[in-house]
Amino acid sequence: MEIELLADLIVQAKKVVVFTGAGVSTESGIPDFRSPGGIWSRYDPEGFTIQKFLSSPEARRMQWKMLTEGGLTTQGEPNPAHYAIAELENLGKLDCVITQNVDNLHQKAGVPENKVFELHGNMQWAICLSCHRRFPMKEVLQWITEGIEVPDCPNCRGILKPDAVFFGEALPQETLTEATRHSENCDLFIVIGSTLVVYPAAYMPTHAKDVGAKLAIINLSPTPLDHYATVLIQGKAGEIMPKVVEKVRIKLQSKSTKS
Repeated sequence: MEIELLADLIVQAKKVVVFTGAGVSTESGIPDFRSPGGIWSRYDPEGFTIQKFLSSPEARRMQWKMLTEGGLTTQGEPNPAHYAIAELENLGKLDCVITQNVDNLHQKAGVPENKVFELHGNMQWAICLSCHRRFPMKEVLQWITEGIEVPDCPNCRGILKPDAVFFGEALPQETLTEATRHSENCDLFIVIGSTLVVYPAAYMPTHAKDVGAKLAIINLSPTPLDHYATVLIQGKAGEIMPKVVEKVRIKLQSKSTKS
């Protein structure tokens, strides 16, 4: 019933924004931060602020160790939820994806780069904080396996940092501005795999709701915005989204035939 309703809303909508959180990535084997057994149950988040990263080589060594051993730099593969979201783009129904995830899997599944707004950065890259040159994370990890515990920029010897947002660090302003603009100009906002407790990212569905957009939420656990949702589905993103998109495809084909 709810899957059918969401499919109808997607077909009727002119601008669909999809907002994804860790619940989409965990189905690809990417570790979560906050869930039981997640990254922060094994490491103290207080030790991983941007201030500590900048303050000393020892702090950087610990953070690089956590990032590599914690599996955050692992190259995962898109799961059925990623491919279903990419299929919405193929069907002409996707305005953009706004994501809290840093794994690059939406792009890998086929969503165009310019339609993915990564609020927390992208762990497939490292960036020099001095000359701003970017390096593929694979390359940096290779340096670490060769014994360089605290990699620095080979270009200028500046501090090299994963291109993801750390505690105490502001979200990328241009990305945040664009994500907000798209949220305020959609007519259907679909939350997938997010508990909506991390701000300012979690403001996005509120922006959409405030301009009259319909809200759909697909998540395993309750969220603070459940009571605002036109459609609420508790379940795994990789199981729900392919079913939704298949119904969307059938409805669009039927609509095309009738016209």
